[in-house]
Amino acid sequence: MQMNDSRRIPAAKATVWAALNDPDILRRCIPGCQSLEMASPTEMTATVVLKVGPVKATFGGKVTLTDIDAPNGYRIVGEGAGGVAGFAKGGAKVRLEEESPGVTILHYEADAQIGGKLAQLGARLIDSTSRKLAANFFENFAAVVAPSS
Repeated sequence: MQMNDSRRIPAAKATVWAALNDPDILRRCIPGCQSLEMASPTEMTATVVLKVGPVKATFGGKVTLTDIDAPNGYRIVGEGAGGVAGFAKGGAKVRLEEESPGVTILHYEADAQIGGKLAQLGARLIDSTSRKLAANFFENFAAVVAPSS
């Protein structure tokens, strides 16, 4: 599954970049995120509780930042296991574009693979849930980064 989109965030590029690298902000923005800890400057560990259709699972996983081009973007790669629910892995290429000094366009190209019980739910349900989670993340992120908007 692949998703491509852009979000307009009413904040300076440097502010958006800093937020994309702040585990506290990311934890608050990721739907279902219970914890997000920095293991190193380029690695984080996370616990996320997700409900996809009838399946609810707690995923433990690792997130790695690669291809870092500060403050323009990076690639984020993650994988997590949810016990009998299955596993999820994927990544996203994130690119920041300054529209004006106080407005940043965040572009992303994401891909994901799933297995286990989750994979049995059907592509349509997985696709719609993934798009909803991505939309929720970026709505939350914009609200945290630029709260007055």
